[in-house]
Amino acid sequence: MDHLLRRLAPISDRGWALIDSEARERLGVPLGARRVVDFDGPHGWTYSATSLGSTEGAADSPVGGVTGLRRAVLPLTEVRTEFAVPREALLDYDRGAVDTDLTGLDNAVARMARLENTAVFHGWAAMGIVGITEATPHPEVPRVEDFEDYPSRIADAVEILLRSGVKGPYALAVGPADHTAIARAADDGNPLVEHVRMILDGPVIWAPGVHGGIVLSLRGGDFLFESGQDIAVGYDHHDDDHVHLYLEETFSFRVATPEAAIALARREH
Repeated sequence: MDHLLRRLAPISDRGWALIDSEARERLGVPLGARRVVDFDGPHGWTYSATSLGSTEGAADSPVGGVTGLRRAVLPLTEVRTEFAVPREALLDYDRGAVDTDLTGLDNAVARMARLENTAVFHGWAAMGIVGITEATPHPEVPRVEDFEDYPSRIADAVEILLRSGVKGPYALAVGPADHTAIARAADDGNPLVEHVRMILDGPVIWAPGVHGGIVLSLRGGDFLFESGQDIAVGYDHHDDDHVHLYLEETFSFRVATPEAAIALARREH
């Protein structure tokens, strides 16, 4: 943890314990992508690339009779988002206060989770990450805006995956607005979300950063998330009023089986 420079921060051991605990608790729910992909790691801060198991042609060898191949790798993406905590709030916590202001941490967690979910489900071209919806060969399954036909659309998506030889159970990943709509809707007087879960034989996942919805298999081995440094809190600097911190992680993501997922998209009546 030396690269996080935590020992230089004007934060007590008790204060660091609070920040770490609150960060873990807040990250538990919005990191939706991690609930539906294979997570490997963490492998540490110095871990820099994921092996792709293939090679690339190299330039001519400087010695005759000797050939060379270059191992193909996917570099890990290094992500950082900054936030600040009032120094007075940390001092009050050390005195026994229970209402510590961690609004900055809340906002940083939301940004980090949205970034990770977006990269996994929709890709991040600048970092060489191909997302699930970019990789799938299946055309999008349309749905109407008011969710009245949602169970039938989910059934269509599952049927397409089954015809492609992709067995379940399955999950549905949706953004906050769609998740709320599904949770509030009814199907013949019964909660729509229960009907959807029955079709999937799996969960409906709340994942900020997702556009529309994605149905994907939970059988394993199809979507690979590799963690170097898992999300951790580091110290940047401080002034008279605030301690400036950050959340940081490194990761890569690969789609091993593109046909194991399908996207749902809105359409008009």
